[in-house]
This record gives sequence, C-alpha cells and structure tokens, in this order.
Amino acid sequence: MGMWDIIVFVAFIITVIGVGLYKSKGEDTHGESGASDYFLAGRGLTWWLIGFSLIAANISAEQFVGMSGQGAGLYGLSVSSWEWIAAITLVVVAFVLLPYFLRSGITTIPEFLELRYNHWARLIMTLSMMLILIGVSLIGVIYAGALTLKQLMFVYDVNLSLAGCCWALGGMAALYVAVGGLKACAWADLIQGTALIIGGGVITYFAVLALGGTDVAQLVTATGAQATVAQDAGILEKFSHLNDTAMHMGSNPSMPWPILLLGIWIPNFYYWGLNQYITQRILGSASLAEGQKGLVLAGFLKLIIPFVIVIPGIIAFNLFSPDMEREAGNPLAAYEQAVANPASTQVFKLDAKWAIAHPGKAAEISAYNDTVVARGAPVQEVALNSYKYDSALGLLITKLIPRNKGILGFVIAALLGAIVSSLAAVLNAASTLLTMDVYQRYLDRKASQFKLVSMGRIFIGVFVVIGCVCAPMLANNSSIFAFIQEFQGYVSTGILAVFIYGLLNRTSAQWAGVIGLVANPIFYGILTSKWFETTFWPTSWGNYNFLYAMSFSLIAVLAVMTLYGLLFKQQKVVFAHNTKMDLTSSKGALILGLGVCALTVALYVVFW
Repeated sequence: MGMWDIIVFVAFIITVIGVGLYKSKGEDTHGESGASDYFLAGRGLTWWLIGFSLIAANISAEQFVGMSGQGAGLYGLSVSSWEWIAAITLVVVAFVLLPYFLRSGITTIPEFLELRYNHWARLIMTLSMMLILIGVSLIGVIYAGALTLKQLMFVYDVNLSLAGCCWALGGMAALYVAVGGLKACAWADLIQGTALIIGGGVITYFAVLALGGTDVAQLVTATGAQATVAQDAGILEKFSHLNDTAMHMGSNPSMPWPILLLGIWIPNFYYWGLNQYITQRILGSASLAEGQKGLVLAGFLKLIIPFVIVIPGIIAFNLFSPDMEREAGNPLAAYEQAVANPASTQVFKLDAKWAIAHPGKAAEISAYNDTVVARGAPVQEVALNSYKYDSALGLLITKLIPRNKGILGFVIAALLGAIVSSLAAVLNAASTLLTMDVYQRYLDRKASQFKLVSMGRIFIGVFVVIGCVCAPMLANNSSIFAFIQEFQGYVSTGILAVFIYGLLNRTSAQWAGVIGLVANPIFYGILTSKWFETTFWPTSWGNYNFLYAMSFSLIAVLAVMTLYGLLFKQQKVVFAHNTKMDLTSSKGALILGLGVCALTVALYVVFW
C-alpha cells in the first residue's frame, strides 16, 4: 500500500470514530430520559440516519465476501434474492409493524410480548435472541471480519495475526458504541454505509473497465467455457455474452420458486422486523413518518447492493478463474488417492464450471465414478471444490484497484467500516436487551437512569471480550457460517409466529406466547432432521431446503397456538398509546414504498 492509501485509510477510521463520539456528546445519562438517550438515541433519529444505519448494520464481511463469491460461483445473480426480497419486507415492516411498536413506547422488541402475553414470553424471547446475537452473530462477524482483514493485508506484505485482528475490530466497535450508544452508532453508520455503497461502486467500475480491456483469449464465460465474443465488442456486449447464464434469478438450485413464495419471507421478516440488532434503529425514530421514510430508503438501497457486490463477483470469474483455481489448492488430491486405492468406495462430484473448463479430466473422473458404482458396494460422494469462489472480492481489490492514489485505502476502509458497523450494532442490541429486559426487569427495578447506562456499557465490554476470545476458535471450524441461517430457525420462526398470532388474535390467553416460543425448536428440530427428510420428502421434489422446514414449523406453531386460543380465552388485549411521539403516517413514504415494491417485481421480471 502506498502512502496516500495509508493516509486515507487512517483518516477514514479517525473520522468515523470521531464523528460518532462528537454527535453523541452532551447526553444527560443522569436525567429522566438517560437510558432512552443512550439506547435509543433519545428517540430522535431522522430518516436518512435510519436508512443508512440499517444498511451499514446489515452488510459486513461475510456478505461482501460471500455474496461476491456466490456471484462468481454457481448461483450468479440469483443470490440477490436475499437483498431484493428484503426490500419488500422493509416496506411492509414500515407500515404494518412499526406503528404498533412506536405507539406502545417499547425500548426492546421482546418488551412487546409482555404487553400482549406475559413476562415469561418476554424473557424467553430475550434469552433466545441473546444466544443468537452473542453465540452466532457477534462471534461470527468478528471472525469473518478478522479473517478478511488478515488475508487482504497479507497480499500487501502486512502480516497480521488473526487474534490481533479480532481485538482491533472489536475494540474499535466497542469504543464508540460504549461511549455514545445508539446515536454514535447511527452517525458512524451514516459515514460507513455511504462508504460501503461508494466502495462497492468503485470495485464495480474497475471490474467493468478491466472486462472491457482484457484480451478475449484470457476470458471465460460464467459456465467456465472459453470466451468466443469478438475482440472489438463493447463492454456491455462482452458482459452479456459471457454471463447470460449467470444473470437469471430463477437459476439458484438452493432456492426454487416455492421457497421464494413462502420460506424466504420467514427469516426476512424476523431479521428486518423483529430482530433487536436491526429494529433498534427504527425504535429510535423521531416520529413514525421518519421511521417509515428510513425503512423505505433502506429498501431502495437493498435493490442497489447486488449491483455493487454480486455483479463484480460475476466479472471476477470471467477475469480470474485460473487464480481462483490456484487458490483452491489441489482439489484433485482426494481423487488421485482414491485411484491409487483399489478398495476405495468414493465417487466424486465435479464443479459444473470446472468440468466444462477441463472436459478431458472431467470425463476421466466420470468414468472412474461409473467403475466404482458398478462394483455394487455403497459409495461415498465427495465434492471436488475446484475453485475458491470466495476469493473473488480479494482478487478484484488486489489486482484491479490502483495503489498510492488513495482509492485502495478508501476501499479497504469501506470494507473495514462495514465490519465495524455490524459489530457495533450487535453490541448495542445485546447490551440493550440484557440491561432493559433482564437487569432492570428482574434484578434492579428501581435502578437509576445513570446506573442503567453504566450497566449497558459494562455489558458491552463483557460481550466484546467474549467475542474476541471465542472468534479465533472458529479458525478450525469455519463451516459454521454455512449453518448460521439454518441455526437461527430454532429462534426466528417461533418469534415470527408469536408476533403474527399476537397481532391477529387479541383474546387468546396469555400463555400462548410461551407455548409458541417453546414449541418451535421442537418442531424445527424434527423438521430439519435427516429422519424427516428421508421419510417424508420425495426425491422427485428436489433438494430439501431448511427454508421448507421453517415454513412447515411456522404453520405447525400457528396451529398449536390457534388450538390453545380456542380453548383458553381472556379479555381482549388493547395496546396502550404510551408515547408523545408524532404517529402520523407518511403518505409520501407509502407512495415511494409501493414504488420500491414495484421496482423489485420489475427486477425479478427482467432478470428471471
């Protein structure tokens, strides 16, 4: 890295932390609204702060690396469903859930369950969310961020330890969130969220530029075949020719159309509407209209994200497939060992792109598989991961971004900022939950505002230490990230069911919430078991996806709660008006929100 890159990088980090701390100074942590000022930014967040803060909290290293890698791999643009479905989800949250939450004056999402059901439902939800936030999100984001930073800096001859990167990232996030609370997070997120989108745009620009200037003989298509487009073709013609197969939303084998109709909405509504990690920003809205406008802004930004993360990943494969193959090491080692062992029962599943790029070797391996199967003994299938697709982002940055002009420093700082923003959001949310839903509710009901803020800061320190100590332990078990979404189903599906039922049915007795939260892990555990898949899922229906299990579990939990509600009644629950906030809905945001939904549908139509 050149001197200008280092200067820009350091200046960015100092600016983010400095602005966050400056904007949060002068808060009265001793006054009547001390806890509200600290945990919810005094309920004074404006729409543009909310919108960019939601994006900055959401996008981190695993999204940048993972989404660009899946774009380079077998999924192409279809991985964008997680982003584009979220756009519609955010609009629904703005006009369906947010009015209830702000009218009731709650500080945390679990608090709403006490208003509808009882304090046990609130406690169970709080503990479940704490498990996810600390045990999965915090440790996972620290590890993924530290690993990305370490690998990226190693290319520039800076050798950092994984543990050191963990402590550096955790320390930066804890510094401004512990001192300034949500307001510091929101202002830091404004800078980091903007930098995130601009940084992605910079990477996209240089990727497109490189595609146009690279000799056709050095390019491959998204299928892995040698490019055949004319040398003098324009950039758009080249991209279209090379990536026609990758630019279709309906091509993701792990997300068939039934999933898009039902399953994918469950984690989306939980994440964007009920997850304290995200919703803390909208609970801090200055008014209902500001919150709605912020959510609609975030929805629009979600439509842009694939174009600055996924598209560069697709181009990275066109440009650097040989590098990705080298990054994978020697994937054929297992095959060569099997060939040398006449008693081997292994058969090998080939990467479809690699098979097209290496037809001779692919035919040889296929013939070997047929020989092993013909023996009649049970076989063990082994996947040959012939490309390291997750290296796409690193290759784009290290090979295309010019050095010593400040651009490289900015791009790396934007990536680092995305990591730190997500960490700060997790720390702030976990601290708020433990302080308000456990400490104040059960341990010290008469705690002063200053004491609540102090406890929140202490909890942040404890959490960041736990995260930084545990994160490096994932180095030998990084496959955990493939199971994050699946694991969250033990919590997210039940929480969503309890909220849906609680809003639609106000007369069911108070234990319905507890029943729903406890029943979901049981149903979900059964539905994700190998026994259920082999017994009840016909192979003709395709692969059994965990999102199917979420769908079935949601239906089962709602059925159990409905049965309970028919048997046990109580007086109708009325959600009290417990705020002085302006609760006038924004007609302009509604119109723009419907526009975002229409644009999302249009994108699916164009790219299906």
